[in-house]
Formats: sequence, structure tokens, C-alpha cells
Amino acid sequence: MTSPAMRVPHLLVVEDSETQALAIRRMLEAAGFTVDRAGSAEAALDQLSRRLPDLVVADYHLPGMNGGELSRQIRLDTRTRSLPLLMLTNASERETERDGLESGADAYISKTADHDLMILRIRALLRQRPTVATMEETDGSAAPLRRIHVLLLDDPGLSRDNVAELLTRDGYRIDALDDATAALDRLRDTGRPIDCVLVGLRASGFDGIEACRRINALRERAAEVTADAAAFLIIGMERAEGGGRDLLARAFDAGVDECIPAQPDPGVMRVRIRAVVRRKLLQDDARRSVAEQREHALTEQRARMTVALTQANHDLEQANQKLRDTQAKLVQAAKMASLGELVAGIAHEINNPLAFILAHQHTVERLLGQVEPEAAENARVARTIAKARDRTQAMGTGLKRIQDIILSLRRFSRMDSGGFQHVDIPAGLDTVLFLLGPKLGERIEVTRHYEGPPSLWCSPALLNQVVMNIVSNAADAIEGKGYIDISTKADEEWYEIAVGDSGPGIPDEIRNRVFEPFFTTKAIGSGTGLGLAIAYNVIQSHQGTLAIETSIYGGAAFIIRVPLVPLTSVSA
Repeated sequence: MTSPAMRVPHLLVVEDSETQALAIRRMLEAAGFTVDRAGSAEAALDQLSRRLPDLVVADYHLPGMNGGELSRQIRLDTRTRSLPLLMLTNASERETERDGLESGADAYISKTADHDLMILRIRALLRQRPTVATMEETDGSAAPLRRIHVLLLDDPGLSRDNVAELLTRDGYRIDALDDATAALDRLRDTGRPIDCVLVGLRASGFDGIEACRRINALRERAAEVTADAAAFLIIGMERAEGGGRDLLARAFDAGVDECIPAQPDPGVMRVRIRAVVRRKLLQDDARRSVAEQREHALTEQRARMTVALTQANHDLEQANQKLRDTQAKLVQAAKMASLGELVAGIAHEINNPLAFILAHQHTVERLLGQVEPEAAENARVARTIAKARDRTQAMGTGLKRIQDIILSLRRFSRMDSGGFQHVDIPAGLDTVLFLLGPKLGERIEVTRHYEGPPSLWCSPALLNQVVMNIVSNAADAIEGKGYIDISTKADEEWYEIAVGDSGPGIPDEIRNRVFEPFFTTKAIGSGTGLGLAIAYNVIQSHQGTLAIETSIYGGAAFIIRVPLVPLTSVSA
């Protein structure tokens, strides 16, 4: 975009004479301005609807609406009110100069003035103008420059025609009617709004007072819908001088806003109408300003409410996330508590009969050892004793297996040793694989690469649960035969446990969701969606990380990384 200081000023010249317009255009373009030309005041108003220039140069003597009336029209519209206007006329017309300045022109200069003086005058007016954006040309859909639209309701004839011509020269648009019903229908046409209604109070073709009353009633009904208390003005025209107080009282009672004389001095009527219309336009501007301020306040309030709502939604989402995390942790705690109770019950119920059986098994072996030398001479008895000894040894192997299962369950849950401690990681991982042995079976081959330190400061029950959830999910993901690789390694800061599988892997689009509570890719009824969520929270409680990568087999690889606490700092 071009800065205001660098932009070439654009001028609109309003001149009906082709010769003078060409001379003024050449002079202005030679001075570095761009110029548009309009041949009449009406054409100038149409051009101002499409594009606002930086300054208007207008001849006072124009056909139809003169320069003074054009100036008044420009000053009535909020978009053009601050537009600089230079009036041109003959040197001897002092009265014309006064009328031009009173109409709102910013300066007056004679057409015969020195060209350099005219250029300097234009540049001075441009310097005084506030810096505003110039309207670009449009496709004609923009609202036209505001011109006051007047409905003239009076008897047809020379008097009405004179009023219409007088107002037209002043720049007003006139609709002349002589029937009150037709006037009401015209006012109901919202596509062509009327700004002012002039009613002949002494018309012979209709009752002027009753027409004013009906027009006012229509205005009041419209105000109830649009909340505009002054949609249009009602002005009564009294052609007879000194019409009497009774007529004026009845007119004002009927809703008339102002009464003006139509004769004998037309100039007085023009001034009175201008004053009334100017007051209405100022009131309209004030209402628009108030409405804009109210709308601005409402916009700011809506913006504040939007920010507050966004913050409330954010806080609610955080609260929901905390609730989901708490729920997952409660499920985990309940799960561990149930597992602890189950292990305690199993240990209690199995250990007693197991101890009883082991005691009797040892007794039977001792007794068989005592009678075996005495039965050496009897081959049949010796064979029976040998067979019994084999059976008791097999029983010992089975009982030892039961002891190992109970011990593995106790090592997994470790309900008797809570909190963080030094844990033998290889032994813990082997315990997990032992417990998952029936699920892995012979279809899944497990490889181990334990390269990390054997001891890690962590919570054994929680870490075992994380590894069990991941290995169990890997086993579920592998269809048919497959591979699972478990490896450990460490550097100066982190201890890493990696579990990779040969399953189908996890698509990139859901990798960020697999740790969400209750999210699962398993069939309905096959998973709760809490295993990896609990695992993620467990690793977070260790101030570590849990990431997903691609394994050497092409499937998923879960990388567990927890801080490696030096033994010296722990003992200290």
C-alpha cells in the first residue's frame, strides 16, 4: 500500500462548460493531480457514491442544483462531511461568495485568478484535511450518497410545482402527490424511504389535518417495529399568511413536527426546511453514534464472554482430564488391591495344604529310605519301593512348581514391600515372562538382551505391571507365530527398557491416543483401554517417558525410560 505522503491527490471538478472543464483539468494534471470531471451537481453526487476524492472543485453556477446547494448536500452526509470543497465563480460576485461559504464551502476563488494561486490554495486545503482512507471504485452496489427525499402532498397546480422546483434546485429528491391514500402507500414502500413529508394544510382535494394524523399514525406504528422515533419528518405548509392559532394547534396535535409558510417569500421556506432537515439529520447521526457505541460495547462484552467461555472450557477440559487420570489411577489401585488380596488368599489357601503335603512327602521319602535296604532281597518289593520313590520325587517336582508360582505372584505384586527400592530388573522381567508363559506359549518366541545394570531404583510392583501390560498387548497383537524382544540398556542419566514385537504396529494417526484412558483398538469386550493409560501414568510417576517406535520386526516398540539414580545418591 502507498503511504498518504506518496499518494497522488485525486480531485473532482464539477463544471458544466466543456471548455472551462478541459482548461481546469489540464492545469491540475500539470500540477501533479489526478482529475475526474462531472458536468452537474447531480452527476457529482453520483460519482461521490462510487469514490471519494481528496478535494472537490465546483463551479457555483451549475444547471439545476447550483454550487451552494451541492455544498449543502455534501455537508449533510457523514461520509463527505469533512471533504474539502473549493468554490469557483466570477470575481465581482461578492454575494455569491458569501452564499457559497455559508453553504459549507471551505474556500472561494475566482476563475480568473492566477493559476499558481489556485494550485497553492488547493494544496493548503489538502494539508488541512484529516488523513482518511480514500474510497476505491465499487461495482455500484454501495449505498448512494445520501440525498434528502421529500414527499410533497398538496393540490396540483402552480404553487405545488413552484415548491417542487425550489426544493429540487436545493438538491432534494421530490415525489409530488395530491392524494392522501396514495401518500400513505408511498410511505409504506420501505425500498424507497422518505425523509420528509410536506403537507398542504389547506388543500382542497383532501383534509390536510386528517392526512397529517394518518401519516403520524403510520410513523408511530413503524417506530414500534424499527425503534426509530423519527423515521421521517412531517412539515405542514400554510400558504395563507397568518393562518391562525387554531390551525397550528390542530396541526401540531395531529403530529406535525414543524409548520412553515409557503408564501409570500420562498426563500424563507427554503431556510426553514433546511433548518428542520438539518436538525433531523443531526439527530439521526446522534442515534447512529449511540447505536454504534452500544454495538461496540456489546461486541466487547461478547468478546469478553467468549474469552471467559474459552477459559471455562479449558478449565473444564483440564478438570475432566484430571478426573480421567484419577479414575484410571483408582482403577489401578483397585486392581492392585484386588491382586494383592487374590495373591494373599492364594498364598494362604495353598501354602497350608502345600506345607502339609511337603511334610508328608518328605516323611514318605524318609520311610522309603528306611525300608529300602530290608527289601533288597525281595525283587518284587524292591521294584515297588523304587517305583514309589520315583513317584515321590515327581511329586516333589510338582510341589516345587507350585512354590515357584506362588513366589512369582508375590514377586509381581510385592504387596509386602511398597514404595521405591532397588529392584533386580532382569529378575523382575523374567518373572513377568514366567507369569505370561501360558499366554505366550510356543507360538511366540521371546528374546532377551539385558545390557543395562541389574539394579534400578523404582517401584517393583508398578514397573512389573507396566511391562506385563505391554508384553500382554504385544501377545494379543501377534496373530499366529511371532517374536517379542525385550532389551535393557542405560547411559549416564536414563535406564531404558524396550519391548518390541512382530505385530502389525500402531498407525501414526492413533499413536497419540493409545495412552488415553478407555481408548482401545481391540474388539468390544476384549479390552478396557486402561492398560497403556495406567502404564503411562506409572512411568510419569517415575518421572520418566513412554514412547512408541517401530521395532526391528516391523511391529510396535514401546520404549520405557526412567531416570537412573546413582547408588551413592540413594545411600546418602
